[in-house]
Amino acid sequence: MSRVRIVGGQWRSRLIDVARLPGLRPTPDRVRETLFNWLGQDLTGLACVDLFAGTGILGFEAASRGAVQVTLVETHPRALAALRQSAMTLQAAQVEVVRRNAVEFAATSSSRFDLAFLDPPYHQGWLERIEPYLDRVMKPEGRLYVECEHPLTRLGRWQTVKQGRAGQVNFHLMQGTAE
Repeated sequence: MSRVRIVGGQWRSRLIDVARLPGLRPTPDRVRETLFNWLGQDLTGLACVDLFAGTGILGFEAASRGAVQVTLVETHPRALAALRQSAMTLQAAQVEVVRRNAVEFAATSSSRFDLAFLDPPYHQGWLERIEPYLDRVMKPEGRLYVECEHPLTRLGRWQTVKQGRAGQVNFHLMQGTAE
């Protein structure tokens, strides 16, 4: 196990345990600080989903800042165990951990979200596979946060409104456009 620090909100400076798994890349502190500056620090009342939860740090950051519902979607058993343990340790009743493939979840979920975090494994085509289902799980005025190996201007009807780069990570805040 390794640990990642929550950078803001009610759980600021708390450490959560994360499974050590090949390819698992916790979003760096500096990138998370930038993201939550873009979003505004207060996410009170928002419903959020992390479709490729991994460490869960983006979802726990959202919950720490007042999100009323945070759904963490993950398939790896060790990652799931760490997510459940962190939710229990933080007494995060608003956090739900779901064992599911991100595409299957998006294709079948009846929930709609204000904010989605998309940080899939690189070079596996996950963004292209999830894109057709985004409108199904997102509220029309919702926003996406996307991390990937290359710069993005669009993902379906979602357009980049802010972007940055840290090392090999390209990160984007996207909003839906009417098509």
